[in-house]
Amino acid sequence: GKAAVITGAASGIGRALAVDLGGRGALLALSDVDVDGLAETASLASAAGARAVRTDRLDVADRTAFGAYAAAVVEECGGLNILVNNAGVSVSGDVVDLSYNDLDWIVGINFWGVVHGTKEFLPHLIASGDGHVVTISSLFGLVSMPGQAAYNATKYAVRGFTEALREEMLTAGHPVGVTVVHPGGIKTAIARNGRHIGEDSEEAARVFDEKLARMSPERAAEIIVAGVLADKARVLVGIDAHAVHQVAKLLGSRYQDVVALGARRRRAAR
Repeated sequence: GKAAVITGAASGIGRALAVDLGGRGALLALSDVDVDGLAETASLASAAGARAVRTDRLDVADRTAFGAYAAAVVEECGGLNILVNNAGVSVSGDVVDLSYNDLDWIVGINFWGVVHGTKEFLPHLIASGDGHVVTISSLFGLVSMPGQAAYNATKYAVRGFTEALREEMLTAGHPVGVTVVHPGGIKTAIARNGRHIGEDSEEAARVFDEKLARMSPERAAEIIVAGVLADKARVLVGIDAHAVHQVAKLLGSRYQDVVALGARRRRAAR
């Protein structure tokens, strides 16, 4: 019976979370720029048992649109309990090759989208007396990778923003839990739908789909929801996320040298 907002709900983790929460009887407000995918998600969530499902086309980078959307959702639902800032995109390519347009695009969605959602809905989450903010960072919000500077930057930013927000809620004694999620390789379309600068987009997507994406979105959603229910500050999703995080902690900043060496060898082998 609690109201939950999920951005980027047309596919992947967003869709899986909508179905999971719908199966628990939540009222859902789902948004995405992909209206066809969003409609399919709504149908699945309703079939799973959602008490009600609202869908809206929303560009999370559009501050004015997000404000109007938040007002409409709160008016219809009478409040809000759960916010999942899930919408995200990817840009791959070396910094020297990235355009400002590419950087503006990914920052607008991955970072400002999280800020917009949090700013617009946080007062209502506090007022609910039982609120929770969930943000989707990434394994690449814990470690850096060559060719992922733009993505790394936004996901590190999401991590920092979320961790500070959690501290603020605890300091003020507000009844709002805050969880940042760091998924590893999940079987989603983020690589296939992303921008690839200076590389073969089809090959990059194939490598991600076949070699890196190991976990289903449905299993990822189960782990995320369990973490939220346990009020965890951080949720790592996937063996790869746990393993890489531990290696980076063990090596300290030297992990960057190891990663760079591996990248050089892969490029030389092409």
